[in-house]
Amino acid sequence: MYGQSANPAYRLYKPDGQSATLDDLVSALARVEVVFIGESHDDPGAHALELDLLRATQARYGANAAQRRQVALSLEMFERDTQLALDEYLAGLIPENQFLACSRPWNNYQSDYRPLVEFAKAQRIPVVAANPPRRYVNLVGREGREALTKLSNQARAFLPPLPYGAASAAYEAKFKRLMSDLHGAGGEGERQMPSLARLLDSQSLWDAGMAHAIADTLAGVPQALVIHVNGRFHSEEGMGIPEHLAAYRKSTRMLIVTVVSDADDPEALDVARYGKLGDFVALSVKAIP
Repeated sequence: MYGQSANPAYRLYKPDGQSATLDDLVSALARVEVVFIGESHDDPGAHALELDLLRATQARYGANAAQRRQVALSLEMFERDTQLALDEYLAGLIPENQFLACSRPWNNYQSDYRPLVEFAKAQRIPVVAANPPRRYVNLVGREGREALTKLSNQARAFLPPLPYGAASAAYEAKFKRLMSDLHGAGGEGERQMPSLARLLDSQSLWDAGMAHAIADTLAGVPQALVIHVNGRFHSEEGMGIPEHLAAYRKSTRMLIVTVVSDADDPEALDVARYGKLGDFVALSVKAIP
């Protein structure tokens, strides 16, 4: 039904380099409860895939489908303390301008994430504001994870249970490589960088918070199928959010999709470089100027 060339913005592959179709991806969801879509936030190819997948998943598993499941959309792009405004908007209780005024949308919301939310609204699909409030992530980056214990119970309701889990050894090594690449190893940039331990703990709060939001969604909705959209570092190779989700809910069946925005040749998957990134890998096709 959904062919490889259906959307020219991306190409889908299996980890071994074989071409895949959107139908292959949607069919694979029958075996899982959560699919992670790891994106680069400014990548049109990723946003095209996300909308295609949401539409196709609702068509396959939604209210009128033979394999009926409750599809839910979970987004890194909204923080947990905006859930009420998001729910009120989806229910038609408040207009869009008031929803946006209350929900701190990302700068690219209108072009890249609004289509997902509007489709969910039209189809009565729940949307989860999954990210911990940025102010608390920033607090950990400045003062360490122990600073969260000073928060009120009302504030801590927007966070995963404390103490939240630490990053895995593999994720920590990957994070440190990223920070070294960004700041330069051994130079002035590294000396000016905040404590790596605090930065890693703040990153882990993001991951754990989103994982806990997904676990809550799965606990509250039988036969749920969650599509979670996040930056690719948070889920590629099954690290980050998937690791925390497995700790919160050991039986959770997951599928990882990673979208690569800067592949040299989107018409062929470089297996050595990208094959390990997920159960499916999408390569974005750059627009021709």
